[in-house]
Amino acid sequence: MSDPNTKRLSRLIAIITQLQTKRLLTAGDLAERFNVSVRTIYRDVRALEQAGVAVLTEEGKGYSMMDGYRVPPLMFTEKQANALILAEQLVLKNKDQSFVQDYSEAIDKIKAILRQSGKDKANLLGDRTRFDQNTNRERSSNNISELQYALTNFLLIRIEYVNKNNSLSDRMVEPFALISTTENWLLIARCRLREEFRYFRLDRISKMQVLTEKFEPHKMTLQQYFDKFY
Repeated sequence: MSDPNTKRLSRLIAIITQLQTKRLLTAGDLAERFNVSVRTIYRDVRALEQAGVAVLTEEGKGYSMMDGYRVPPLMFTEKQANALILAEQLVLKNKDQSFVQDYSEAIDKIKAILRQSGKDKANLLGDRTRFDQNTNRERSSNNISELQYALTNFLLIRIEYVNKNNSLSDRMVEPFALISTTENWLLIARCRLREEFRYFRLDRISKMQVLTEKFEPHKMTLQQYFDKFY
């Protein structure tokens, strides 16, 4: 097989992966990612359609994959998938670009085999997590997995929190984001007691319960939160 054909086949497979990973992608998005012209993407999508791949075209918006069209799912639980998404933040700190690229592509493939609701949760978690590496940090909490689940499913949590003055309080909070500093894991959440967003150090949460009550998702990104409050 000639090299141009090999490259095109690789790109077609990668386009399928991208369409299974994201809810909607434009021809411009794909052209930029694969460093080709928009016209080339048009031809590629047409080739996929002719091959029977369930690519949906939304006029004036972009391309998506028919929900349910995917390779057979791996047997990941939601929490296991969340752990892999969180690990991506660690990998992105690595200074070896090839390693970072390989892991990112692997994560894309994991997202691609999830149902649409699973993709949305994986992308949300990736957007709402920040990590600063500290190799000397000790394990100081055991709540991250439950917090990830509550964050992506918009579930209210109840915590017993010990502040810096060693005062204990009972809080009902709406988890928004998880951030790792060089010293501590922090939860950003809207506190219903204070009626505002607050930081909570995970090592100061003495008890935590994920409730069945849902809250209305907050319509902003983590960057928009930083821009607004800091």
